[in-house]
Amino acid sequence: MLNQEIALKIFEGFSIQRWTDLVRPFDLVEMDKAAEKMVLAYIIGKFEEKEGVFVDWNWIIYASLFDLLKKIALCDIKAPVLKMLKDNFSKEYLRLNEWVLNQYKSLLNDEELFSKFTIYIGQKSGSLPIPERTKSANRILSAADKFATLREHQMLSIVNEPVRLEKITKELEADLQQYMDLKGLQMLFTHQRPFDLLLKIEQLRFQVRWNQTPRVPKTTVLGHCYFVAILTLLLCRSSDFKMSEQRIINNFWTGLFHDLPEAVTRDIISPVKQATDELPNIVKKIEDEIVNKELVPLMEPFFVDEIIYFTSDEFSNRVYIEGKSKEVSWEELNTIYSNDVFKPVDGKIVRIADHISALMEADISIKHGITSIHLSHGRESMLKHYPVGKTINGIDAGKLFAQIVR
Repeated sequence: MLNQEIALKIFEGFSIQRWTDLVRPFDLVEMDKAAEKMVLAYIIGKFEEKEGVFVDWNWIIYASLFDLLKKIALCDIKAPVLKMLKDNFSKEYLRLNEWVLNQYKSLLNDEELFSKFTIYIGQKSGSLPIPERTKSANRILSAADKFATLREHQMLSIVNEPVRLEKITKELEADLQQYMDLKGLQMLFTHQRPFDLLLKIEQLRFQVRWNQTPRVPKTTVLGHCYFVAILTLLLCRSSDFKMSEQRIINNFWTGLFHDLPEAVTRDIISPVKQATDELPNIVKKIEDEIVNKELVPLMEPFFVDEIIYFTSDEFSNRVYIEGKSKEVSWEELNTIYSNDVFKPVDGKIVRIADHISALMEADISIKHGITSIHLSHGRESMLKHYPVGKTINGIDAGKLFAQIVR
């Protein structure tokens, strides 16, 4: 379940710098890498589904969270070092994994989630077998992780002497070879249409939120999207209604893709959107038109409708009926439309997650001593929006928001 302690720990992903021994043209942080990895996992996984392969999306989503938690605990230890530990010092590697788990034992007050984490660590270390049904998901996520690293490497190659990168280049390309049977990866590697879509989405990695004010740490739109997706996952587990696995998956992807239009429109801050009564609707209409013109043509026919569904009315509780999105109440989601065939989405939970992220971005910077009228107003606005006692989609949002800034 979501609480202040685990939210703050996950937020550390915005502060962990990557590739710190190389010249970097922009900040490369762990949260952004995790976000790009999941975008890639979605693309590669959808190609596999089209080929008739079963993809355990539930496993992929939780695995991405557990990978991030492990990375946060270990901070800047390079992957090759961990591989050498695993291959040559297996006992110490197992003890290191136990140490990682112990860092979260008191933070994760969800016994089932901690159990999942423990099993995952065991599977990735080789001490537990990976179930047959999740083997394809494991390969998809691993391929996505390697390609996300390769993309960072390619960006770094512009400003670093080739000699600094030659060894890494060979290692990355060799690692990717074992996944080249995955069609989505093939198309990404050979710079076909999925790669063009990725290039657009990557622009969210260069866009800094709260761009009108100094802030620590800086967060990008893409990293924010992944943080919102993870918060959404934890909030779903906090709800007083037991959601289906597919409903939680739908909510996660809605969180990850909720700001996708900003890849082609850039961030239009809330005060500007609300400058007039009609402007929010006009801005939404303009966003939809630009997305249809610039993003939709880059999406594959077999997942374009799903992404449009995830990004349209992203903060509304809704279902999918006869090819159209329909807004429904929380009660209707849990009764009439609880069947997975309706593709239920708890958009209001995604909105809570989005606002928690904004609150933390402002509050943490203020507590670090970097403040402004924009940050102070943003924090106060979030807290006023969720007074004590306010419950949304089975979540005590008022209590949660008060806890976040205590």
